[in-house]
Amino acid sequence: MLFNKLIPELSVSNIDDSLKFYVNVLGFKKEYERKADKFAFLSYFGSQIMIEEVNDHWSVGELERPFGRGINFQIETEEIEEISKKLKENNIKIYKDIFESRYTADGVTYVEKELLVQDPDGYLLRFQQTIEEE
Repeated sequence: MLFNKLIPELSVSNIDDSLKFYVNVLGFKKEYERKADKFAFLSYFGSQIMIEEVNDHWSVGELERPFGRGINFQIETEEIEEISKKLKENNIKIYKDIFESRYTADGVTYVEKELLVQDPDGYLLRFQQTIEEE
């Protein structure tokens, strides 16, 4: 397995709830798990994250919900409508359902569909699907 050069590790309050959300609802793949450590390494079509139940090994301060304030994780997908559908089927509140954004960089404009959802601990996930370049 190839590991990305940057892999965020999220502290979660309940590893089982987080695994159900990421794997069963969103379709992430559990690459491996260390049950004794309450840790899992997950991937989603080239994106990679680690989740670990809060254990004070990495704590630099008190955690308060929503976790991860001030950050969102952009995750590229080709299945944005399917993700929206699965979230709704599982009665998971969508922070912002599918919307269109335009970003211009170096003279190229990218048109993207995006969807925002918070995981069980409040981390903000931004699923993004590029629909055209101008």
